[in-house]
Amino acid sequence: MDSVTQAALGAAVAVAVMGKSTSVKKAALWGAVAGTLPDLDVFIHYGDDLSNMLRHRGESHAFFYQTLFAPLLAALICRWHQQQALFLHWWLAIWLVLVTHSLLDTFTTYGTQLALPFSNHAFALESIFVIDPLYTVPLLIGVALAWRLPGPGLGFNALGLLLSSLYLGWGLLAQQWVLWQLDQQHPELAHYERLVQPTALNTLVWRIIVMDEKGYREGFYALNDGKTPIEFRQHAFSEQAKTLSQLPEAQELTRFSHGFVGYFQRGQLLTMADLRMGMQGNYAFEFSLACQQDTKLQPIAVVQLDKPYQMLEMWAWAFRRFWLEARPLSESTVLSQPGCD
Repeated sequence: MDSVTQAALGAAVAVAVMGKSTSVKKAALWGAVAGTLPDLDVFIHYGDDLSNMLRHRGESHAFFYQTLFAPLLAALICRWHQQQALFLHWWLAIWLVLVTHSLLDTFTTYGTQLALPFSNHAFALESIFVIDPLYTVPLLIGVALAWRLPGPGLGFNALGLLLSSLYLGWGLLAQQWVLWQLDQQHPELAHYERLVQPTALNTLVWRIIVMDEKGYREGFYALNDGKTPIEFRQHAFSEQAKTLSQLPEAQELTRFSHGFVGYFQRGQLLTMADLRMGMQGNYAFEFSLACQQDTKLQPIAVVQLDKPYQMLEMWAWAFRRFWLEARPLSESTVLSQPGCD
């Protein structure tokens, strides 16, 4: 999730755990700091653009390393505020802030490597968008009331945590409803790899990806569609692009994205994209892989294509889709890409 949400969740969890044993201000501030720390891994450069993507939400989000780090930060806080008697309270608070950060990320699409160093599997429930105000606002209100009303405000903080947790449950239920509709309407697609995820900033309009022999199909279902047939748009991969799947970099992205990878041709440039992040050609992570020279493919450096991620445009499209029939979203313009000369 976004940094504001993670800071709000961290503050809410720390306030709930520390209760009246310390000031709400201290608990909220340190909770927000600890809730933000795991995402600082975005500033680490792992050698190339693809590695930066694959290793985000790695060690800093793994339960094993968080468990080792929590008592160290708790000891620092206790020393800073001369609260050594509260070490166990702070230890539990910081550990829960770090763990809930990772668990919340697991509800999104990106993938969180919870089990490192024992497994690099990227866990993803894909039931909430990476930014969703309906999840974040109850947390912010709860923490704000706890800050302003230290006594009764603790109850509002707990209520904020409850409401945000219920919203996560709603996302899972809505996702299963859409999947059930898909099974009812298109039982012939049951043997394909399928993805059901919310569109930008909401849980009312859902995106469906089906990987097939030609490439992939993309469809959408709004919760007010009822039995309206789910229509799919076919996206076929060229034969040249399909050969990219044998490259080690493509196999790594395929593993990370659980098989939801697309291969595209932009003139002589051949690229791959994680189909889970974005929609209708607007993908946040698209990488150069090779250049086509006559009938041969020449592998090149893996570089992420520079193009805007149209989050607000996707949200506006989903809003229109909920109320009306929306035309396909225009693909964002590539600002720069590697050359093939």
